[in-house]
Amino acid sequence: MKGMVAAVVLAFLWPQPGAHGGFLHPEVLNKLGIAVVFYLNGLSLSMQSLRQGASRWQVHLLIQFSTFVLFPLLGLGLLKLGQGWMSPDLLLGFFYLCALPSTVSSSVALTVAARGNVPVALFNATLSALIGVLLTPLWMAWVMGQEGRSLDVTPVVMDLLLWVVWPLFVGQLSRPWLTTWAARRKAQIHIVDRVTILTLVYTSFCDSVQQGIWTNYGPIVVIQTMVVCAVLFWLVYQFTQCASRVMGLPEEDRIAAVLCGSKKTLASGVPMAHLIFGAYPVLGLILIPIMLYHPLQLAVGGLLSQRWASRG
Repeated sequence: MKGMVAAVVLAFLWPQPGAHGGFLHPEVLNKLGIAVVFYLNGLSLSMQSLRQGASRWQVHLLIQFSTFVLFPLLGLGLLKLGQGWMSPDLLLGFFYLCALPSTVSSSVALTVAARGNVPVALFNATLSALIGVLLTPLWMAWVMGQEGRSLDVTPVVMDLLLWVVWPLFVGQLSRPWLTTWAARRKAQIHIVDRVTILTLVYTSFCDSVQQGIWTNYGPIVVIQTMVVCAVLFWLVYQFTQCASRVMGLPEEDRIAAVLCGSKKTLASGVPMAHLIFGAYPVLGLILIPIMLYHPLQLAVGGLLSQRWASRG
């Protein structure tokens, strides 16, 4: 969280390098950074763990429904209710948050801490990331079309395949040779991953700062976003809890369903936003909801995992 705040502050103080035409050449740097992030994700994914969790179809259905159906439906409701008292670009950012896939690392880590079904969490987090490559841009194209904004989904999907799926696939292919090397250098790889994402956050805000987007909004944007993010999390948490009990899922599966079904990815969300909204000067505003939802889900998820871990 501190790194994200620092990246945003730097963009406000010194936006020129990361803006379009700046010496960092963000149009090239961002795509290379996206490829690095997803290559490292592919290198870290264990197919054996995925196979272990593949048979629990009921909980898979619940998690993917929550991620790609329930969340977007809540986003559509927010688009209607928020008209007139919230910026249209901020509302688009909320729907983008709702259309994103789940996280991988934090979902699995919290499920481990809560003594939930870890193979189920790993399987669904990875499956969600792959489904999101197609469903997220399709949801965005449909919503933006309803609002009279154009989004040609074909080049977006092609970019996602080139800069997201292909590096992920290459990372998987390189596991037999690099798994041991990556395990020894896990800390350094984590630093590269975080720095890359922070660079993407920085360049996301540079254009909007240079074009004066933020002079039109005050602190009210942050307050509105924090309140709406908290409501979204609470609604999805209640749904996954109740649905898990109705479906008769065992407690370990229910924990995985709650912790995976309520998460949204910042690590993939920022790179995908660059590919989907690359030409939009309001990209920084669109990213505000996911940047505030991310620490919220980690904080609440951490408290929940501590409570569940202490059960008998």
